[in-house]
Amino acid sequence: MRLVLLASGAFAEPTMRWLAMSEHEIALVVTQPARGSGRGRHPTPTPVKTLADALRLPVVEVEDINTTDFVERVSSLGVRLMLAIAFGQKLAPEFIAATPGGAINLHASLLPKYRGAAPINWAITRGESESGCTVFYIVKRMDAGPILAQSALSIGPEETAGELHDRLAELGVRTVQNALALFADEVNPPGSPQDEGQVTLAPKLKKSDGFINFAQPLRRIIDHIRGMTPWPGATARYVAASGREEVVTITRARPDPGGLSPSAHDTPPGSMDGRLLIAAEDGFLQTVEIKPASGRTMCWADFINGRHVSPGDRFEDV
Repeated sequence: MRLVLLASGAFAEPTMRWLAMSEHEIALVVTQPARGSGRGRHPTPTPVKTLADALRLPVVEVEDINTTDFVERVSSLGVRLMLAIAFGQKLAPEFIAATPGGAINLHASLLPKYRGAAPINWAITRGESESGCTVFYIVKRMDAGPILAQSALSIGPEETAGELHDRLAELGVRTVQNALALFADEVNPPGSPQDEGQVTLAPKLKKSDGFINFAQPLRRIIDHIRGMTPWPGATARYVAASGREEVVTITRARPDPGGLSPSAHDTPPGSMDGRLLIAAEDGFLQTVEIKPASGRTMCWADFINGRHVSPGDRFEDV
C-alpha cells in the first residue's frame, strides 16, 4: 500500500524502518522543520528527517501542513492513507480528506486512557502496571477516533519513561502492521468506537511537573521519579546541614530495602536518616542515581562522597 508518513520524534523510528523494508511504499515523509537547539541554538533536524535521509526516502519539512498548496500536493500523490506518529501538528479536516483512507495515528497508550501529548510519562507517574500502543483514526477531537489496533505490555516496577518509550516504539511496529492489514480491501475498516467513560488525559509536560514533593506516599514519589525521567526530570533542592544548597535531579530510586517506616516525629519528609535514606510520608527512599544541576549523572555513593552528605541533610521542594 502507498502512504504518506507524518512523523517527527524518535518514537516513529522503528515503524519507519519497518515500513521502508515492507511491501508498503512511503510516497513521502513529512516532518517538522529543523529547530534551534543547544547553547548556540543551531538548527537541528528532527530524528525522522535524519533517518529518512539515511533510508533515502523522499522527505519534506513543513511548517504548516494544512495550507491549500500542501493539501493539494498530498492529494496528487495517489496514496491510500496517511500515518501519523509523534508528528507535532494538528491535522485539519481538509488535510485528512486528501486521501481515500484518511489519516491514522500511532499513540503510546491503551486508548481511551491517556489521551494527550505525554501518555508514557503520566501512565508511569500514576502507577499504571500496563501500557501499550493504539492505532486509531484521526478525528477533530484529540485522540478520540475509532480504534483499529491495540497491543499491550507490562510496565516494569523500576522502568523509567525513557525506557518504556523505547519498548513502546518497538511495539508500535506490530500495532501499525496489524492496522495496515485492515486496509487490504478497498473499503476502509470502520474501527471500534472509544468508551468515553474510560477517558483519562495526559497533558503536555512542563518543567515544574518534575518537582518532587516528599510529603506524600513513598510509592507515589518513586513513580513520579520514574515518570519524569529523562524529561523534565524529577528535581528537588538538596540542602546540607552547613546551609549549602543545590538543585538536583533524582534519576533512579527504589523503596528502602530494609522496609523500615519512619515516625512523623523522627524524620520529616525529605530529610535523611542515619542510613542516608530520604524520608517520605510512609517510608524511606533509597536514591540510586542523581544528577546535580551543574554536573553529570552519578551513583548515589559518589554524590555522598563528593558532597560529604550526612544525616540531617534534606531535600526540599524547588
